[in-house]
Amino acid sequence: MAAYIRFKHQGEVKEVPCKSVLTMGRDRNSDIVLPDLHASRNHAMIRCLGQGDFYLIDGGSSNGSFVNGQRVATPRLLRDGDKIRMGRIELQFHQTTREAVSLDTLSLQDTLISDNPEIRQITILVADIRDFTSLSETVHIRTLTKIMNNWFHQVNDTVFSHGGAVDKFIGDCVFARWESDLDQKKTVFEALAAAVDINRITQALNSSFPELARPIKIGVGINTGAASMGIGHDNTALGDAVNIAFRLESATKLLGTDVVLSETAYQYLPEKYVADRRQHLRVKGKRDPIRISMLEFSEVEEVLKELGQPAVREGTP
Repeated sequence: MAAYIRFKHQGEVKEVPCKSVLTMGRDRNSDIVLPDLHASRNHAMIRCLGQGDFYLIDGGSSNGSFVNGQRVATPRLLRDGDKIRMGRIELQFHQTTREAVSLDTLSLQDTLISDNPEIRQITILVADIRDFTSLSETVHIRTLTKIMNNWFHQVNDTVFSHGGAVDKFIGDCVFARWESDLDQKKTVFEALAAAVDINRITQALNSSFPELARPIKIGVGINTGAASMGIGHDNTALGDAVNIAFRLESATKLLGTDVVLSETAYQYLPEKYVADRRQHLRVKGKRDPIRISMLEFSEVEEVLKELGQPAVREGTP
């Protein structure tokens, strides 16, 4: 879906198409130059993820970036018509969507058939920063923005390097997926390797920002199952398998562990790593408890090493 930024420059309305990365700032090499001393040289960027999701990412600017009057601390998914302000300059994001089809022109049956989503087997990873609310209350907004945007940038690149794709950034959480129709086992190990790298990225941020009151930690949930792909204008994955992955991540803090895997994921691990770690977990929305297994990040590294899987990609901290 085409997207563009509309703004006024010297009394003239301009439209700049969004691409994979669109930079904005006072620097004259920016895609959109902001002639305003209240704007930073490299103020912000708009980055395309997935199939047409555009996120505004502040670059840790002094005066911040705002969407519809709210300051952006984490990558913000843009919607058609969103108003963006950087310094004293206002811009507007626009994104075209497919035309809505009236039920007067097509039968309900035809509409349902044409909009029928594709069901695919996927492996889902959900990684979340623990106690983010407390973090946001103890760190200056500019520092918080730098930390989060650094984290999201590196996490996105890491997931991609391990064969996956980021489906969504949701607040302080990343939702990534691997299509596993052909080789489910392979995608589980790719997700585990990504989890290890995401933890390394997080640990490196703790070293880079000594002003943090306490170390940033993450929890990871991994599940494999069927999902509906390409739902709505966000082209996201939806379904029970996705919901369970989010529940598994939430359970990491309750269970005092780093990674929680569903049975459909942990079945591919060597028995010695799951034999004493299996248990049942009750999750919201499920009548019966589900079977899970738990691992620490150090144990995930051992699993990957034993199976000859690359635990860390080149360039990861």
